[in-house]
Amino acid sequence: MPRKRSTLADTPLTDQGQLAVVRSLKANRDGAIFGPELDFWDSGETVVIGADEAGRGPLAGPVVTGAVAFKPETLIPGINDSKQLSASRREAAFDVIKQHALAWSIQESDAAAIDEHNILEATRLAMRAAVRDVAKQLDCANPVLLVDGRIPPLESGRQYNIVKGDSLSFSIGAASILAKVHRDRLMHDYDAKYPGYGFAQHKGYPTLDHRLAVLQLGRCPIHRLTFTIASRNGDRISIGALPEWSADE
Repeated sequence: MPRKRSTLADTPLTDQGQLAVVRSLKANRDGAIFGPELDFWDSGETVVIGADEAGRGPLAGPVVTGAVAFKPETLIPGINDSKQLSASRREAAFDVIKQHALAWSIQESDAAAIDEHNILEATRLAMRAAVRDVAKQLDCANPVLLVDGRIPPLESGRQYNIVKGDSLSFSIGAASILAKVHRDRLMHDYDAKYPGYGFAQHKGYPTLDHRLAVLQLGRCPIHRLTFTIASRNGDRISIGALPEWSADE
């Protein structure tokens, strides 16, 4: 069955090498690769790395990045934006992606790094580590990088930023699944370590239950101290200003 194609023909590029326009694409139901990577391969590129993150918005836990590279003939059904897949489908795809990838990497920036650098820079540093790890595994000094969203330059290859890239590129979609599943598993572990916050349910995102738990229990070691929530009187308060969590409470 022929591959579905994207096109980069006549696509304007900014000075930073970001894709300014990417035609809307739909995932192949047969699991074939889709997205801009097809044109890069056809032009002679051998290493195209997709990269994405999970966990920029939560109040707690790390931001996690995934990076992955494939052979053009790879077939993995169900690759798409990880947020559009059920948890069971993401879990099933996670091991298949790692099995069939040429190379893959998952990297983290923890809450302390996020507080030190800010969330965007912490994400960039983790993603840079992930794509450099994949490039090193494949012995490639100047890979093509397909990056979801508007992450600043990773200084690790020829970078193309694609808004909503996790649904427009097979490789970015796969990286999204790697990052999301890894982070969800971490937050399940933290739920047992720091009971009462509900990390297994909300994964650290600022749900009402999570915000109320932080106000009641205080902050735990994986909370992002520079992030803010509404206090009981409605004022914004830094999580770092709250009391520390105690296992005895």
